[in-house]
Amino acid sequence: MKNKAIGIVGLILISFIACLAIFAPLIAQYDPNAVVGPSYAKPSAEFLLGTNDVGYDIFSELVYGAQYSLLVGLTSAAGIGIVVGVLSGWFGGMIDSILMKITSFFITIPYLPLVIVLTAFLPKGFISMSLILGLVSWPEIARILRSQTMKMRILSIQAMGVSHWYVIRTHVIRELLPLVTYQLILRIKASILSEAALSFLGLGEPTVKSWGSMLYYAQAKD
Repeated sequence: MKNKAIGIVGLILISFIACLAIFAPLIAQYDPNAVVGPSYAKPSAEFLLGTNDVGYDIFSELVYGAQYSLLVGLTSAAGIGIVVGVLSGWFGGMIDSILMKITSFFITIPYLPLVIVLTAFLPKGFISMSLILGLVSWPEIARILRSQTMKMRILSIQAMGVSHWYVIRTHVIRELLPLVTYQLILRIKASILSEAALSFLGLGEPTVKSWGSMLYYAQAKD
């Protein structure tokens, strides 16, 4: 029940962020890259959250920043983990041994230092950010899905002569869908926070509006 409640709350929050991103042109009052008022204007009916040092409307920046942050979260949300977990749990044997050794290797590497190092050496941009976060965020979901897939393999209809891929495609994935959805929500949340942290450290894409870049420029002006 606790996990279900957490999943529902997470889904509501992700849905709220998605609404901000999709309907940004309708919700935001101004262009986030346009000077629309004096510097450091206080919150008012005209500027709901005030303005920054340049004169940009902070509320409009916040709304449009949801687009980049959410997109990074969605594209980096543990696709590798789903594939590794299902294949490892279903086929077992040598495949399971190799994939789990790779998974254990990534688990032993500290998450944040690895992300910072990769971000510092790779070109800045949306694709690099998504690949980096996707590369380091999959081991946990892989191990969870492996365990569940192994249980399902015991109860599968494989004994009836059905191929592995048919069972995986039509039965395993369908049964794992609730768990996959829950884990993806957690990974999206973690990826959004990671993107914000990296942009705050100056390792994100400086020309794109995101929540992390807003924090970075805010503290840089202090």
